[in-house]
Amino acid sequence: QVQVVESGGGLAQPGGSLRLSCSASGISFSLYNVGWYRQTPGKQRELVAAISRSGTTNYADFVKGRFTISRENAKNTVYLQMNSLKPEDTAVYFCKADFRIVYWGQGTQVTVSS
Repeated sequence: QVQVVESGGGLAQPGGSLRLSCSASGISFSLYNVGWYRQTPGKQRELVAAISRSGTTNYADFVKGRFTISRENAKNTVYLQMNSLKPEDTAVYFCKADFRIVYWGQGTQVTVSS
């Protein structure tokens, strides 16, 4: 059974940092392109950052210079390091793994507030 699970969300202060993890079981994660998305109530889910299976990365303009996506295939895990957090980064963050079949995790809440 395939599982994609996000973790690492929580409450952070403006200017603070969090690191999200996306871990997969039941698939060879190294074959998958992986993306982090976020969603707030009433809005569409939007791409935050993505990393291809070869390690190529791309970022939404609103996180460039603040967030870093990376992968550790030996641990079947993709990370999203989030620095200089802003209140507008508050959202549920989802991980998507894509290789012929698309798998989504259940999401992890990130709240940025003082």
